[in-house]
Amino acid sequence: MYEDGTGLLTIGALARLTGVPVKTIRNWSDQDLLPPAARTPAGYRLYGPAAPARLELVRSLRDLGIGLAAIRAVLHRERTIAETAGQGADALDARIRTLRLRRAVLRAVALRGSAAEELPHMTELARLSDRERRRIITDLVEDALDGVPAPAYRSGLLAAVPDLPDDPTPEQIDAWTALAALVREPELRAALRRLAEYSARTAPEGEARPAGEPDPAGQERAAVRVAELMRERGEAAVAAGIAPDSPAAGPVVAELVAAWIPTQAGTADPPAEDGPRARGRLLEQLETATEPAVERYWQLVCTVTGRPAPPRWGIAGAWTTAALRAHRRPYRLDRSAFEGTDPDRVLHAYAQVIRDVGALVAAVPPEDLALPTPCAGWNVRQLLDHMVWENLMAASIAEGTPRDDPAADHLGDDHRAAFEDSARAALAAFTGSGMLHRTFGPYEAPGAMLVQQVVVELLAHGWDLARATGAPTAPATRVAEETLAAARRIYGGAPRTEGASFAPERPVPPGASATDRLAAFLGRDPARPSRRPARTAGKRAG
Repeated sequence: MYEDGTGLLTIGALARLTGVPVKTIRNWSDQDLLPPAARTPAGYRLYGPAAPARLELVRSLRDLGIGLAAIRAVLHRERTIAETAGQGADALDARIRTLRLRRAVLRAVALRGSAAEELPHMTELARLSDRERRRIITDLVEDALDGVPAPAYRSGLLAAVPDLPDDPTPEQIDAWTALAALVREPELRAALRRLAEYSARTAPEGEARPAGEPDPAGQERAAVRVAELMRERGEAAVAAGIAPDSPAAGPVVAELVAAWIPTQAGTADPPAEDGPRARGRLLEQLETATEPAVERYWQLVCTVTGRPAPPRWGIAGAWTTAALRAHRRPYRLDRSAFEGTDPDRVLHAYAQVIRDVGALVAAVPPEDLALPTPCAGWNVRQLLDHMVWENLMAASIAEGTPRDDPAADHLGDDHRAAFEDSARAALAAFTGSGMLHRTFGPYEAPGAMLVQQVVVELLAHGWDLARATGAPTAPATRVAEETLAAARRIYGGAPRTEGASFAPERPVPPGASATDRLAAFLGRDPARPSRRPARTAGKRAG
């Protein structure tokens, strides 16, 4: 305090009272934020009783990041504290967003190990405004769909333009960088255009909707449900080992087509029932929608915006399209395939096959497990694992608890014991559960016929095993003829394509055994030389 009795404060006293450095007080005084009340005869500044409170206000506003000009306006009553605080908060929000973007870019660079030349590009993309980011996507859509009359498809793309959140994660920055690169790719533009052209061709815009037709929003929800059903059924079929061109795929295809037909009510010339036209339309739709670049686009958009990513269609889509190609027409159940299956004869045939094929399995030494087999892509070990699976699966069906682990290892360390145990379990299930005299599935297939299918499978794979290891290829000769007849009855109408579950039937040389003819009927080539020389007579294996 100045010693003239006026109660004025020297700059040093004010600094001691408030804790603000003398240099700072002098600077703020020069900026007209804290004008002195008087001066000493020597010219030193003196401050009045209100100076400490005013100084605290200035310091508080500065601590909050408010500029000197804005503080001066508040002190001179040109602007209220509330107005200044609001503007300061807005500025701070922008600053925080910028800092968060910088942090996210740095984290993304650190996570992906970006090269030095990538950093400027990533930083530039992150600095773009929402409007500039939207412009990148709208330019893509307008360019890709130029001249295509598909306004609904165009609107859907534009409605999903991604905006980065205020506090993006490194993954979102990384996805935005990848998305900005993807939109420059001609492949994406071409794919989007193909989808738009398909949309324009199959669902003309502007066409009046007949009375009673489902509303577009309802149809869209139904389409989403059908897509999810297709994904679930396709993945389940793959997990269960159902080949898309096998008879077992027929009911799955029928279910999917039946669920899909109602979603086409608003399209041009919609199919009314399951048939070649409906299946051809669905196949075309799936083939058109299978665009990897577009799937990648939507995955990135969802990552950028934080929305759940759509399920990947790859595995299920490949299975469903392959099944539709193989089953161009609805499966018409030929119940004659169910006839002529004598449960006692089937049980006898199974016992004969597991005895003779089991002897082949027992003769396989461990060093032969890696040998290739006539089954494409399978070595001996994989073939044996599948044969064990056939037994286990049949037993589980008999017991009412079908297995769903075809990809598991069913062989273990002892392939002989694994086959023997699985055959013993299956035989017990067939006789103990009454399976041979029951029916199964939506078509009420006789249990005896399901066992007959196992007999066909095991005998055919026994032939594969014999060809792979050089053993004689005529096991179970006493039941081979009736097994061949059963195979023709059961699989005679199955689709036949190269590399599929059922390749075209092969010719057989004169005098071929029934087992060779069975192999030829199922697409094997008995005339092709064995992959391994025949074992010498009298040689004992294993």
